[in-house]
Amino acid sequence: MDATFPRLLLAHAAERPDAPALREKEYGIWQTLSWSQLAVLVRELAHGLALAGLRRGQHLIVVGENRPRLSAAMLAAQSLGAIPVPLYQDAVAAEFVFPVNNAEVAFAVVEDQEQVDKMLELREHCPQLRHIWFDDPRGLRSYQEMGLRSLDELCERGRHDALARPGFFAAEVTQGLSSDVAAMFFTSGTTGNPKGVVHTHASLIDRAQAGARFDRLSHEEEVLAYLPPAWIGQNIFSYAQWLACGYVVNCPESTSTVSIDLKEIGPSYYFAPPRVFEGLLTSVMIRMEDASRPKRWLFARCMALARRVGPALMDGRPVGALDRLKYQLGDLLIYGPLRNSLGLSRVRVAYTAGEAIGPDLFSFYRSIGINLKQLYGSTETAVFVCLQPDHEARADTVGVPIEGVEIKLAESGEILVKSPGLLKGYYKNEAATAEVLTPEGWYHTGDAGFIDAHGHLKIIDRAKDVGRLSGGAFDAAMFAPKYVENKLKFFAHIKEAVAFGDGRDRVCAFINIDFDAVGNWAERRNLPYAGYTDLAQKAEVYELIRDCVQQVNADLAQDELLAGSQISRFLILHKELDADDGELTRTRKVRRGAIAEKYAVLIEALYAGRNSQYVETAVKFEDGRSGKVSADLCIKDAQTYPAVRSAA
Repeated sequence: MDATFPRLLLAHAAERPDAPALREKEYGIWQTLSWSQLAVLVRELAHGLALAGLRRGQHLIVVGENRPRLSAAMLAAQSLGAIPVPLYQDAVAAEFVFPVNNAEVAFAVVEDQEQVDKMLELREHCPQLRHIWFDDPRGLRSYQEMGLRSLDELCERGRHDALARPGFFAAEVTQGLSSDVAAMFFTSGTTGNPKGVVHTHASLIDRAQAGARFDRLSHEEEVLAYLPPAWIGQNIFSYAQWLACGYVVNCPESTSTVSIDLKEIGPSYYFAPPRVFEGLLTSVMIRMEDASRPKRWLFARCMALARRVGPALMDGRPVGALDRLKYQLGDLLIYGPLRNSLGLSRVRVAYTAGEAIGPDLFSFYRSIGINLKQLYGSTETAVFVCLQPDHEARADTVGVPIEGVEIKLAESGEILVKSPGLLKGYYKNEAATAEVLTPEGWYHTGDAGFIDAHGHLKIIDRAKDVGRLSGGAFDAAMFAPKYVENKLKFFAHIKEAVAFGDGRDRVCAFINIDFDAVGNWAERRNLPYAGYTDLAQKAEVYELIRDCVQQVNADLAQDELLAGSQISRFLILHKELDADDGELTRTRKVRRGAIAEKYAVLIEALYAGRNSQYVETAVKFEDGRSGKVSADLCIKDAQTYPAVRSAA
């Protein structure tokens, strides 16, 4: 029988009816939904949606944090042969206009008042959006908008209809085929309108099961669902693999309680982008800097041992008896309590992806006994392309091709992928589909890289972003901006970076400091500051960041191919790059073109040799107001180094 997500749900409900499927923290208490209870909820929602007019092939947008009833709504839509379209909950209403109109969406399930307000605002541009259901009723009692109802009301209608038509739900599920479209995910749209990536039940389930077999996942895993459901990475780990394996997905109470909820749940299977791991480590280091001298001494001694011995133990390499004994003592005193403090004491498998992770950061987690690995994939590949096997995790690779995946390199160095998890196509965009999918079934990833001697894939940069310098000491040298930016972001004091240099005689960069890390650094030096803009322009902070830049330059000089990508000049931006200001995507990818256009005056100043430049920037505040931030930005030179030539 064809595997579909509703069929997987019903199989779990039949085989393990009382086993927990979902947990949600509400008012500080974890509430559990069993597989049988979830199946009943999905049936009620499916009946309610069918009564409202949702039909096979139509789209239902879902907007909100991870919530059990939002996941159930997606399953209910799939049960009817409809297609859920998760959208980013932190996007402003204007960002929903294209996806809603592109997919001709008339139905929406949203989390709360904030999302309801966005949907109602949309109706001016999307009049077809007739039905809106909300999960959390707080603040919505006085709303009288047409077509606006609660999920409680939808369930109630569905419950009565299920009694009247007892065979309807099962018949609808039976009609579903694995080749049917299961979901659509909109890309972040770094260079234009987002594209709707169409995936079938077969493509998503195949990759979910392949990943589960690779890491021997079972129904006993515990997962914390805290990343945006619209991101396919979150969807795979907390939806596709959840239904494939039958493990428990836990939904935090709110974004502000994630760290507490992480400690309470103690997940065994954990996924986070590098910025989350960076944030966890930064919080640890800040606490240690404020600790007593004996504690700092003990921490430093134990971590020195961990860096030397821990990765070898994780990789199964031989370690001397004395070192092993010392490590066990360190585990008792430091590493175990530290893992517990981070909420990662029960983690069996942890993955990171989305951006490169710093070797020191990667080594830190593995050295204290956390099996952190990297993976490679994208929205179009249903995530799982390459994974790192246990005992073969390295910071500079993204793993080996897993079951069902073939990889080859184009002459340009671009990575091509063939996999059962490839997208069916881009919705209503045959031209874009033809650009990325060859007639032979190869997908153009847009990434440049190579397979190393151990069979692991290494990523250099986005193929379209790899450029060449023109003129200067490194004329015609390769310029890989993302590679340079990632090296800068490996430093705890740097949150974001944007490098420029293609077609120019040298490389220059914008830098965002990490406000928490640099703020703590400044406070310990009794350096006063009034806010982000003031702190960013302190002479002492510029010297701190210059040291980071010059360390990156020294490292790049060791690579003959990329020595030309060393940064000659830099400035620290007066504001943090923000998705609401159009500078980042919702997955925190740099919108390089938009930034270059918006801050053209700063780029000109960098290359004109100026020492400072005034800039005024329009911003959007969290409460929806607009304003401006201005500053006179310093511009500093950084030392560059001659390329180290390889031996002939």
